[in-house]
Amino acid sequence: MKGYHISKHNSFYTIGLNYKKADAHIRGKFSLDEAAMANLLVQAKGQELDGLLVTSTCNRTELHGFAQHPFQLIKLLCDNTQGTIEEFQEVAYVYKNNDAISHLFRVGTGLDSQILGDFEIISQLRQSFNRSKKHDIANPFIERLTNSVIQASKRIKNETKLSSGATSVAFASVQYILDNVEDISNKSVLLFGTGKIGRNTCENLIKHTQNSKITLINRTKTKAEKIAGKFNLVVKDHGDLQTEIRNTDVLVVATGAQSPTISKELIYAKKPLLILDLSIPKNVSDNVSELEHVTVIHLDHLSQMTDKTLERRKRYIPQAETIIEEVKHEFIQWLETRKFAPVIKALKHRLNTMKEEELDYQSKKLSNFDTVQADVISDRIIQKITKQFANHLKDANGDADDSLELIQKVFQLEINSQ
Repeated sequence: MKGYHISKHNSFYTIGLNYKKADAHIRGKFSLDEAAMANLLVQAKGQELDGLLVTSTCNRTELHGFAQHPFQLIKLLCDNTQGTIEEFQEVAYVYKNNDAISHLFRVGTGLDSQILGDFEIISQLRQSFNRSKKHDIANPFIERLTNSVIQASKRIKNETKLSSGATSVAFASVQYILDNVEDISNKSVLLFGTGKIGRNTCENLIKHTQNSKITLINRTKTKAEKIAGKFNLVVKDHGDLQTEIRNTDVLVVATGAQSPTISKELIYAKKPLLILDLSIPKNVSDNVSELEHVTVIHLDHLSQMTDKTLERRKRYIPQAETIIEEVKHEFIQWLETRKFAPVIKALKHRLNTMKEEELDYQSKKLSNFDTVQADVISDRIIQKITKQFANHLKDANGDADDSLELIQKVFQLEINSQ
């Protein structure tokens, strides 16, 4: 990437781990909450990294950025999580330059999601970019790449049926409830945690079960009340959690906590209790499964569900891949233009110097010389000349290097590669 004048670092890397090789326990160790992501970006900027995206979801944690060596990014991740370098190496992947670009396209368009066609990742990618921009660590490459992935995602949504029918962890959890809980419309459902997955699960529950006996509990009660008001649901205090669990048939746990919030001691089950843990790290202690009458299902189990809808989606993968290639080609074309950006910049500077010299000469020579008008006309001519050169270089293909050398020679340009 050095020749593209994007970063002072030589290569663009993706380092990370996902559901394919890392189970929920390991993914939990490497998950990053909002504070940890912000801290990581601050550290990266302190190390003079100049382009970085951080994504951490229920099925993956990834860093996409420029570095001299991928270990810089790996160490940043391990320093801000509970995971070790040794654990990372066992389950991780590292992609470089074009492979890293291709990987981000597949992730952002739902082709690499735990549930095929899950487009929730694209909003998380937007948040990742906004976070990087806020910390002044989103260079033009990162911005252009993020926008290109978002464009590909939109086209796939609009032009294919890859996301036909809701496809997400939230939808899969409701599908599981519908398939495994009899008479669900008359059962008591408790939703603990009202983050994005919790909100989406709540919405899907109401839509598909016609159940009005849904109770919400969140550590911050006002957040739960905001969602409850939208759907006319009951909200209880966090202190009522144990009592509510005792009275419920289905417990959906979707908090953002970094350690288990549902323990064996909280549960006193005299009737069947289904618990769905939609959190990374796990928010339901492993020993809860030992209790009689209690069934615990984690999101990794939900993602393994295949139905006819999911099978139908697979038909649209080739169409989606074609769209990705088209958008990625446009991105690579833009990237290629970065090779000659310093020459065009130097050419513009040279022409402006010539303009200033000539205007100065004419203003001294002619008493009625209109400097303002001449300045406007000269700027328009310079703009047209540089645009003409830029278009030529874009279309030059293999001859671009020869053209660059000739332009530098003719105009005696001094190139600043930074």
